[in-house]
Amino acid sequence: MPVKKKTTSSKTKDRNTAVVNPQAAGKPKAASKLKAADNRRVTKAKPSLKTVVIDALADMKALEVKVLDVRGLTDIADFMVIASGTSDRHVRSVAQRVVERTKEAGFRPHGVEGQQDSDWVLIDLSEMIVHVMLPRVREFYGLEKLWDITATQRAARA
Repeated sequence: MPVKKKTTSSKTKDRNTAVVNPQAAGKPKAASKLKAADNRRVTKAKPSLKTVVIDALADMKALEVKVLDVRGLTDIADFMVIASGTSDRHVRSVAQRVVERTKEAGFRPHGVEGQQDSDWVLIDLSEMIVHVMLPRVREFYGLEKLWDITATQRAARA
């Protein structure tokens, strides 16, 4: 049985030619619109510092992450993040990851303190301060009790 060859209609052939080689048919309008759309830059919205820090802490499996809003209590920062690590090595690694991720996102840390001992590492990100501590150090200093004031207590202070 002989095999029949498929033939394409002239409409299909012309359409394929226009898409494959737009210059041959005088550059159709659809192709020029596609080209203009391809030349536009796609920019992603810059993530917030808070999001970057929380994602970095979650990525390194930091324990008991707590974000405190300290805007009405101090002028040094808007937020304070307190997290724990399981060991001094884990605390150091978590702090390093936070610094790396914030730099990648375009936020420059002003200072990092405590990386040598790694019981408590403090990262100053100007609008946010990040504390990464061992659980015993966190319990001893009790920063949550010091800085976590509810809205009713804030109103009473004002």
